[in-house]
Amino acid sequence: MPDWLFATTTWKDTFALSLPLLEKVMRPAVVYVFLVLLLRIFGKRELAQLNPFDLVVLLSLSNTVQNAIIGNDNSVTGGLVGAFTLLAINYLVVRFLFRHRRLDQLLEGKPTALIEKGRINKVNLARELLTRSELMTVLYRQGFYLLEEVEECILEPGGTFAIKRKEPPASEVHFGEVVRRLDAIDAALTRLAAGPART
Repeated sequence: MPDWLFATTTWKDTFALSLPLLEKVMRPAVVYVFLVLLLRIFGKRELAQLNPFDLVVLLSLSNTVQNAIIGNDNSVTGGLVGAFTLLAINYLVVRFLFRHRRLDQLLEGKPTALIEKGRINKVNLARELLTRSELMTVLYRQGFYLLEEVEECILEPGGTFAIKRKEPPASEVHFGEVVRRLDAIDAALTRLAAGPART
């Protein structure tokens, strides 16, 4: 095969679209909408990736929809069109939802309180399909080692956990202040008992 013919074939295989441009734009758009709705239906748990199964689902999901996005087109141009379409749709959706906060709350969902006033909300935990041990793992990751340390734990719509530490009781704070002042008095008395410093 002549070099010029090889170069032409390579150029065509690399950059020529084997599918119509409109189809290349429509495929990622349909998959994007489908995945957003699917993740909304199946809840915040998938986004939180609490265990290896959740991670496997997300990784497999991207591989599963790959062919639906690109079709039979393996060209660089097709990949670039698909990537651009996904980014453009996401930008437009985020911009639209930013201006329409009520619609954003409907699509994204509401935060779920898993711990309220130091107590686990078992109903909400079950609704989000979380076990107590998974919740404790989340607390450990955030630096909480006892449930008694936590005042509130909220699972946000994006899959993140907002955790509020319990404030120490007023009696404990007062006791600490008394001990600190007694230590200061003790130090002052020790200095007085030692007498004036010799020069």
